Amino acid sequence: MEEQVIISASHLKKSFRIGWNKRSCVIKDISLDIYKGETLALVGESGCGKSTLARLLMRMLKADEGTILFENNEISGLSEKNFRPYRREMQMVFQDPASSLDPRMKVRDIIAEPLKAWHVYNSKKELDERVLELVDMVELRTDCLDRYPHQFSGGQRQRIGIARAIALNPKLLICDESVSALDVCVQAQILNLLKTLKKQMGLTCLFISHDLSVVSFIADRVCVMKDGTICESAPANELYKNPQHEYTKYLLSSIPQVIRK
Repeated sequence: MEEQVIISASHLKKSFRIGWNKRSCVIKDISLDIYKGETLALVGESGCGKSTLARLLMRMLKADEGTILFENNEISGLSEKNFRPYRREMQMVFQDPASSLDPRMKVRDIIAEPLKAWHVYNSKKELDERVLELVDMVELRTDCLDRYPHQFSGGQRQRIGIARAIALNPKLLICDESVSALDVCVQAQILNLLKTLKKQMGLTCLFISHDLSVVSFIADRVCVMKDGTICESAPANELYKNPQHEYTKYLLSSIPQVIRK
């Protein structure tokens, strides 16, 4: 059975102005497909263009060239009004949970915000029940609902961000360095949570990271980025056992090893 492509990018390019008459090309010519139900990891050093590519796919940035298809529908050229129905299908979890959550809002209101924006529920009771369900899904206690983001640890704040991201049952979840700011033990907890949610909800995930040791735990397939291009793409097991590109070999060799005497 042929795999279904949920989002496809063809020949994307993006540059930014630096100074009066110069531009820096961040995304040079990228084409990729993300298949329904998989976790695709996008890895590379800081500054290689991973987050910029994610924002292009989300239409948070407009590409200079290239096209993006979501479930075979071209979305890169749509007006904001016509693109709006696709917004709820694609959600993002950001690197810094502290800056991505409004410090003036209680957790209850943060999680309920997308539900209210899309008028998903007809009554306050239904809305409250959904918020409680989401809190339970991300393994937070219900007494957190009337507290503010600064009253939580980094891992707990990231769980709040994940609850908000999955509130509308999206088809695609983009995690942009979503565990890089967390302690190692908390990273493992969040990765396990993402794997559980993926299975429960049938999510497709784009997982962005610079840490190949983290990626090996969660990814089905890996794309390696270097200087705004994809230099290698392979199933995770194959890439770790038999990397083809010299840059991939360099990244793998940089994974810390435990030395026991």
